[in-house]
Amino acid sequence: MTRICHIELEETGTSDTTPEMVQERKVAVYDLLEDNSFTLPSRDGREIPPGPYRLTLGIRERRFVFDIGTEGGDPAAEFHLSLGPFRQVVKDYYQICASYYDAVRSDSPRQVETIDMARRGIHNEGARVLQERLDGKADIDIDTARRLFTLLCVLNKET
Repeated sequence: MTRICHIELEETGTSDTTPEMVQERKVAVYDLLEDNSFTLPSRDGREIPPGPYRLTLGIRERRFVFDIGTEGGDPAAEFHLSLGPFRQVVKDYYQICASYYDAVRSDSPRQVETIDMARRGIHNEGARVLQERLDGKADIDIDTARRLFTLLCVLNKET
């Protein structure tokens, strides 16, 4: 009951989306639906509808928007996170991903592994920031945070 059962992304449809980004999005959505931990805590004494939840993610007015509904489609919560605290980690993540994709095509396995370790570290940092920003709004585990951070990056690139 404390999970996401459906994910929808509000996409802008820009042509900047690379094949790698499309693949990252597909993997993140698939992995998220397979295994996630997502709970809405009680806020201001209001009762929160139980999960599982339908989650729509988007970028609106430079904010990362979570629109959450019940499995039956009733509204459960909506919150907006400023993109400011994510700006540097998203930029770093895109740069290291570009280096990683280039390395996969031409570098040695050892070099690819070194870059991948750095990429995972930046990804973990983004997930940590996301968990902090969601504090009091939604409780998520680190794996869920990592996948949601991936989707934030993809959506942010598309705007």
